[in-house]
Amino acid sequence: MEDQNFIKGQGAQQNVINRFDRYTFEPDDHPDTVKTSFTEIFPKTIVNKVKSPDLSFEYSMNPYQGCEHGCSYCFARPTHEFWGFSAGVDFERKIMVKKSAPDLLEKFFQKKGYIPQTILMSGNTDCYQPIERQLQITRKLLELCRDYRHPVSIITKNALVLRDLDILKPMAEQNLVRVSLSIPTLNEDIRRTMEPRTSSARNKLKAIEILSENGIPVNVMVAPVIPGLTSDESLSILKSVSDAGALSFGYVLVRLNDTVEPVFVKWIETAFPDRAQKVLNLIRSMRGGNLGEKRFFERYQGQGNIADMIHQTFALGNKKFFAGKKMPALSTEHFTGTKARQLKLF
Repeated sequence: MEDQNFIKGQGAQQNVINRFDRYTFEPDDHPDTVKTSFTEIFPKTIVNKVKSPDLSFEYSMNPYQGCEHGCSYCFARPTHEFWGFSAGVDFERKIMVKKSAPDLLEKFFQKKGYIPQTILMSGNTDCYQPIERQLQITRKLLELCRDYRHPVSIITKNALVLRDLDILKPMAEQNLVRVSLSIPTLNEDIRRTMEPRTSSARNKLKAIEILSENGIPVNVMVAPVIPGLTSDESLSILKSVSDAGALSFGYVLVRLNDTVEPVFVKWIETAFPDRAQKVLNLIRSMRGGNLGEKRFFERYQGQGNIADMIHQTFALGNKKFFAGKKMPALSTEHFTGTKARQLKLF
């Protein structure tokens, strides 16, 4: 039973101290009265080179900084601190938008000698968070990928991706796009508190069906897997997404690095006080006594009996529900380079 002080519709229950700030200021506004604000920023580039050796993609791009979805466990929360904000409520309520992203992407495509490789959108915050309905930055980026015939991989928690079927479908016909939907739980009571402004599990499953029916390959990320909270759903999630048409899946064990830890701990203590300590202790059992893990490769593996049981469960689910299924490789052979720009002149 959740605490009476739980702030509904929000993952973070408070702002946490920015680890880079020498001094802190606590505003008088209660966290549930803070309105969401949007600020345009002007980056020099929109495509980021991914250097982590345990990640399978070379480039990522994020049209938004911060995320309205409000997932309590989000690994990207600490990135907000580099902007002088908190990883708590600020991450969900102070969103920075990159309206210049399409122009920056086109310049990137036109670089002399550029060799195309799949770009992940988004690698940090969700490219289909609610403000995308209005700004349509993601849609404009996809239009460029279509025009330049450049492969792109999308990951999102929002069924808003269906809005862009008219772009995604012709891209899929040339093996230029795939979509990953993040589904950590099918339990709506948990989802509404853990990732409050994402699409419902039902709508995500429907999105898988529609995307698949339109020939767009779909992967599902069961992430994060939280022992004692969502880990018992793993097989039912895999069956449901496979039945809906997903061709593959991935999963990630929960890790609470840096200021994600106090945000998540406060959330689970408030949302699920009856099981909070059990969940936290189970996470510690997978992380060598800690709640976080930063070491490459090990951050995805975990350790101990609980981690082993989770890995075995997904191996069983793969054998049972995904046998014979395979995600097609994306193609770089159709990339037009500067030809796309020349065609625009006519």
